[in-house]
Amino acid sequence: MPPIERVLNICDVLALQFSERADQHDRDGSFPFENASDLRDAGLPALTVPTEFGGSGALLCDMVQVLQHLARGDASTALGVAMHLHIMGQQAETRSWLPEPYEALCYEVVSRRLFVNTAASEPEMGSPSRGGMPATTATPVEGGYRINGRKSWVTFAPALDYILTSATIVSETDATQRLSGVFAVAGNAQGVRIQDNWGTALSVRASGSCEIEYRDVFVPARWHVETRRQGDLPRTPPMPPAWSASAFASVYLGVGEAALAAFATYARQRIPSALGKPIAELPSVQRVIGQMDVTLRAARAVLFETARRWDVKPEWRHTMAAEFAAAKYLCTNAAVTATELAVRAAGANGLDRRLPLERFFRDARAGLMHPPQDDLALELMGRQVIHPV
Repeated sequence: MPPIERVLNICDVLALQFSERADQHDRDGSFPFENASDLRDAGLPALTVPTEFGGSGALLCDMVQVLQHLARGDASTALGVAMHLHIMGQQAETRSWLPEPYEALCYEVVSRRLFVNTAASEPEMGSPSRGGMPATTATPVEGGYRINGRKSWVTFAPALDYILTSATIVSETDATQRLSGVFAVAGNAQGVRIQDNWGTALSVRASGSCEIEYRDVFVPARWHVETRRQGDLPRTPPMPPAWSASAFASVYLGVGEAALAAFATYARQRIPSALGKPIAELPSVQRVIGQMDVTLRAARAVLFETARRWDVKPEWRHTMAAEFAAAKYLCTNAAVTATELAVRAAGANGLDRRLPLERFFRDARAGLMHPPQDDLALELMGRQVIHPV
């Protein structure tokens, strides 16, 4: 792949373009199709696809930096990219899907610059990270399956070329059989209906985290990428969710960094008549900026070091679950803290939409909802302290 510095330079240019569009898309709750097009043109969908299939073969550390830089421009777009990159990156390492559909999907992502994401959460079940079988069903038919059901919070839905949909497989012979599968459903397949109901959400309003309804959607058998029986062990040894936790951590770290930069700029430019000088010269404002900076520095250091260890010490990977939980916890909470400090210090102006601080404040809160959520992350870290690996 090109040196990571070159990729990050491209990301910085894209982030600037995204930042110029972010406010309007946030106000409208509209999906930034132009951002998705720019990302395709830059070749970023291939970043974490293995080199054997024509991709860039990026490591975890590379993905972390890419998402951090993109999120400084627009959290919504960066979150959509994060979903795609962590899925392809994780599969590059685990190869837990069936080989033929995995290879076919990789080649298509590279040659056609496609975006994919999973569709796992459901209105009744909530997040699959808390357990449960999908209510969405896959019924075997000649040549493939018929998918019926509804999925929630499918980020980047309007731009997805394939939706990796989890479903309970309906057995023709045994109604008690509990099989679930993952199916690569084409985004433009007949019967796929995107309900654009996310634009009024509190956070990441332009992320297209929509509900998707499947009405008798036919999926060819070759796009059945994974099957698992309830209670069975996975096909590959369980590993920490390094790619997903790092992806979420990176996005919200970038949001916090954007808030720091925006507030510092505001402080340099804000000259109250009663003061006669920029508020940046006030020790109280400098302390706030210092507190934001040190909070983000600490989270960034943990995330980068954890990702680096994953890349260079594969023999340690199975012991690193608590480290990734800590990195995600620290980065998302650092973003929450930094954005709140910025809004508080800016006073009433911090609530004004003419500054981006209130958007950063809202967007940072979404990080708390991604797995592992704070309660589970803290429990995991606590268990490891009590029972060291």
